[in-house]
Amino acid sequence: MMGLSVSLMAAPLDEALKPLPTVPVLDSAKVELGRQLFNEPRLSVNNTLSCASCHRLASGGADDKPFSIGFDGKPVQINTPSVLNASLNFKQFWNGRVDTLQAQVEQVVISPVEMGSDWKTVVQKLSDVPAYQSAFKQAYPDGVTVDNVQNALATYERTLLTPNSRFDQYLLGNTEILTIEEKYGYQRFKDYGCIACHQGVNIGGNMFQKFGVMGDYFKARGNPVESDLGRYLLTLDEEDRHVFKVPSLRNVAVTAPYFHDASAKTLEAAVDVMFKYQLGRNPSQEDKDLIIQFLKTLTGEWAGKPL
Repeated sequence: MMGLSVSLMAAPLDEALKPLPTVPVLDSAKVELGRQLFNEPRLSVNNTLSCASCHRLASGGADDKPFSIGFDGKPVQINTPSVLNASLNFKQFWNGRVDTLQAQVEQVVISPVEMGSDWKTVVQKLSDVPAYQSAFKQAYPDGVTVDNVQNALATYERTLLTPNSRFDQYLLGNTEILTIEEKYGYQRFKDYGCIACHQGVNIGGNMFQKFGVMGDYFKARGNPVESDLGRYLLTLDEEDRHVFKVPSLRNVAVTAPYFHDASAKTLEAAVDVMFKYQLGRNPSQEDKDLIIQFLKTLTGEWAGKPL
């Protein structure tokens, strides 16, 4: 592994990737109310499911199952993306069908396969709880309303950033924090073109891309399902068939399984699929290992503790 570029050894100056911002300071009453609502099963039609049921914050903000279980005990049709750092994505959901966290909250609660509720019922159930009446009055002059429930949840979710990954510390100038192999891995990540799609502060989450640029991933996998169509389901434009929001790679080492179909059980398997179907490249095992070592440096901290 000779020929490590001088720029890798020096402090990062003009890196393509940027460190995560610090957690924003937002209205504490709204944040705390949002935290309670995030863990509140009354948001679901039968009081069995909260946001936290599928977004497990201590272990990456996604689900540990390939497909989360909906209110009716049946699995949903698409892998749950992480809620951590989701506020930094340019759209929400795999197919990017909404722009904001509030719109995302609004859809999940009424989804017939997720929470299965309706907003009038949710507001009524929360209004029946004196502690919520008081908390909403403290945070919002007009008390418990649909907009305020959604706003409180979105406000809390904006605080769910995971700063201080080893890679962030590297970007901020602590170049000794990464091993020589991890620095090589970052160089390979750029050299092979992974960074063309996994870019920006969230190392992804800021563009759409077809799954299977360099080969027919879905034909090879078999058993097509509706959710495989991606943005085509929204636009009915042939160009959008199998097009998805590029996922963020932050905390990727702790958010298995991978892809919208949860088909890759390990980070190694996911990297193999990316090389074959997105890049059309056949790298050495050494290069893949180096990239995986780099990806493991993207795991940040939540609530002051490493994920």
